Amino acid sequence: MLYGICNLSIVPLRTEASDDSEMVSQVLFGEHFKVLERRKTWSKIRIHFDSCEGFIDNKQFEEITEETYLDLSNSKATLSGELIDFLTEENGSLSTIPIGATLPFFSNKKAYIGTKTYSYEGSIINKKLDKAYLIKTAFLFLNTPHFWGGKTPFGIDSSGFTQLVYKLCGHQLFRQAKEQATQGEVLSFIEESEPGDLAFFDDNEGIITHVGIIMKDNYIIHAFGKVRIDRLDHSGIYNVDSKRHTHKLRVIKKII
Repeated sequence: MLYGICNLSIVPLRTEASDDSEMVSQVLFGEHFKVLERRKTWSKIRIHFDSCEGFIDNKQFEEITEETYLDLSNSKATLSGELIDFLTEENGSLSTIPIGATLPFFSNKKAYIGTKTYSYEGSIINKKLDKAYLIKTAFLFLNTPHFWGGKTPFGIDSSGFTQLVYKLCGHQLFRQAKEQATQGEVLSFIEESEPGDLAFFDDNEGIITHVGIIMKDNYIIHAFGKVRIDRLDHSGIYNVDSKRHTHKLRVIKKII
């Protein structure tokens, strides 16, 4: 088994081994993974954090040993807490990183990948926060454009949004909405929910394709065109701009 770590800011993770293939997610700086299949120019990987699988360009990650992979997997992750910030290498070169990027083996304002040392002066996140922080964190991403497969302030999809918000508060969600819907406890009514609970929505074939974070007073924050706030009722999401329902409610889950 081979192992790798992302040593670039934001790298696409694709469904097939091609630049033309759909982007299923993104790999952020410091995320480590198993290499399931190594090809000439692409590798199929499984990200440790959420078990998301896809293909990554071999030029866009660095191989690590099994020992390093296990050390990273068993240690408490330290995340970048700034929407956008910089890492500085010892030679003075800069790399941008988005919020939620991992800072491997972070200590004394330095992170380490292989033989490289990166200095980081920004705020960090390394502890579990109360449920009350979920909505406050979600507000950081208001107006972020919707971007299929995205999970950064430059562009994000609905499940990338919920996953990142929970991650920044120290909680783990799977990558896709239909996978997240398998987590937590089912709630029967909106009235039973609390701010921070998740609402899931399905398509005409009954497949869960969308997710948002419930707020107080029957509002929901979600990524649809952009990260926005709409009304939530027993039918689904009522778009406050178009004055119509855009998503059909399937289930409400309490994750924490």
